[in-house]
Amino acid sequence: MPLALLALAMGAFGIGTTEFVIMGLLPDVAADFGVSIPTAGFLVTGYALGVVVGAPLLTVLGTKVTRKRMLMVLMGLFVLGNALSAVAPSFGLMVAGRIVASLAHGAFFGIGSVVAAELVAPEKKAGAIAMMFTGLTVANVVGVPGGTLIGHAIGWRTTFVIVAALGVVGLLGIARLVPDTPKPEGVRVRHELAAFKNAQVLLAMAMTVLGFGGVFAAITYIAPMMTEVAGYAESSVTWLLVLFGLGMVVGNLVGGRYADRRLMPMLFISLGALAVVLALFTVTAHDKVLAAISIALVGALGFATVPPLQKRVLDHAHGAPTLASAVNIGAFNLGNALAAWLGGLVIAAGLGYTAPNWVGAALAAAALLLAFVSAGLERRDRVAGRGVTGDVVAGQTGTRPADAQLAKAEADRPTASALH
Repeated sequence: MPLALLALAMGAFGIGTTEFVIMGLLPDVAADFGVSIPTAGFLVTGYALGVVVGAPLLTVLGTKVTRKRMLMVLMGLFVLGNALSAVAPSFGLMVAGRIVASLAHGAFFGIGSVVAAELVAPEKKAGAIAMMFTGLTVANVVGVPGGTLIGHAIGWRTTFVIVAALGVVGLLGIARLVPDTPKPEGVRVRHELAAFKNAQVLLAMAMTVLGFGGVFAAITYIAPMMTEVAGYAESSVTWLLVLFGLGMVVGNLVGGRYADRRLMPMLFISLGALAVVLALFTVTAHDKVLAAISIALVGALGFATVPPLQKRVLDHAHGAPTLASAVNIGAFNLGNALAAWLGGLVIAAGLGYTAPNWVGAALAAAALLLAFVSAGLERRDRVAGRGVTGDVVAGQTGTRPADAQLAKAEADRPTASALH
């Protein structure tokens, strides 16, 4: 494993901690500022929307400097936002701090995905992307539960001070370990924007919004759901988040492994199973053991979609993948914002803390439908002789010599080479 992947994983660990730790601290923050739980949910929604806006904006700005330097700038912004959250005297400033930190999120993972994929052989791209995202998933096993525990024991502000310190560690790791390669020559913003003309790129992003949105519909309100419905003590939320994080680690590694082999079947299985588990969670949330199992499964099935969807975007945006990669990270968080908002609506409507699970199930089912549409369009294009990239075909049906030749021919076309 290149040490640069470790540095990227270190940065992802800090970002993953701040993104998810708010779930376990939501009741504490709401009580401290005197707002309702649904209102406190804007700390999740605001962060997610900040990622959506920051991903394309900062990625475009980053085309002017090397990728390493941009990654360092993004981690500095992350540190600033979390420091502001730690000292915020009002709920509004707390939301502002979350948004500042979130601006770095999408661009970091988008640029980081491209860097990770370039560090390894073509047939190992999804695995390298998954390795970077391992930092985010491990954050849910170590950083998020630890931050939740500290927040309950000492205060949630201390948690955000520690998160800011994690950002400093990530910044130093990137400065030391990521190679300072020259910025890509000949790639312009218009080339990056051209990727969005590809229907498969847009479909992958839509699947991202709906699929991971299904996860956040349930997980955003996991603390009140487990204490008020399942009957867990507040202190138990910490280890329940550990289960969610362990599920994410497993799902990420499995998704990364099979995305390099059979990408679309991996998406069919994970999205379909996620919809079923979320629907059942409305019932299993009333039993402590079944609720714990459901939380782990939601984490595993939800994150099993991340490496395949990220790789699918890179495959179809070949030549100018950086902006598309970052926007797809923003799409994850657009789904998070949408799901958190919808979850808050059904709770505020008096439907109970399990109602967001139905919202999540519907979102995951819609993502599965789009996956079938995407596969159908790909089959139609292949029959029509237009073809797809070798990586995508390998992800669906396994690598074959004919596919490799088709990929090479595609890569050698003048229109493609001009983008490099």
